[in-house]
This record gives sequence, structure tokens and C-alpha cells, in this order.
Amino acid sequence: MVIETNDNNFTSDTLNGLNVTDFWATWCGPCKMQSPVIEELSNEMPDVKFTKLDIDKNPQTPEQFGIMSIPTMLVKKDGVVVDSIVGYHSKDQLKEILSQYTA
Repeated sequence: MVIETNDNNFTSDTLNGLNVTDFWATWCGPCKMQSPVIEELSNEMPDVKFTKLDIDKNPQTPEQFGIMSIPTMLVKKDGVVVDSIVGYHSKDQLKEILSQYTA
């Protein structure tokens, strides 16, 4: 399950464990392709918390992390950013990237 987060809840939503936040917007074509991949991964990787943040409704968080293009997936481990994945990625590509943080 992917949880929708916002500027007010982002820090608390991504404070513990391994978190992946999908930064997206309704007008973004590649974001629409990325979204089902994130949904699938959220069902296959129970040890990872998946969230998504609409950048149009929540401009503060993307600005805080210097996110200039979407889709961007921000990977945090125990509240610390450990990776930033920019652009569309397949399920296998994302699984491979995330596997280095789940071991």
C-alpha cells in the first residue's frame, strides 16, 4: 500500500525504517507510468514503506530536498536521505536499487 503524504506529515511519515517517497504531479506522463510500479513494489516489499507526494499541492518538501524534475523517488533510511532516483525506473531496476538498503 502506498500512503499519500504531504508537507505537514512528510518528516514523521518517513522517520523510521526504509522509506521510498514518489514525488509526482497529475500532469506528469512519466509519473503516471511510475505510479503502478510503485504500487506493485509496495505489495512485494513489506519491509519498505512507500509514500507519494503531489508536488503541486505540497511545494515545500520538494524545494527542501532540491527536487527539480519528476518523477523522483527519495529513499530515506531512519529519517536520513540515502538515495535519490530521478526519472522512470522499471520494477526490476527499483528492486535492485532498494536491495542495497534492505540487506
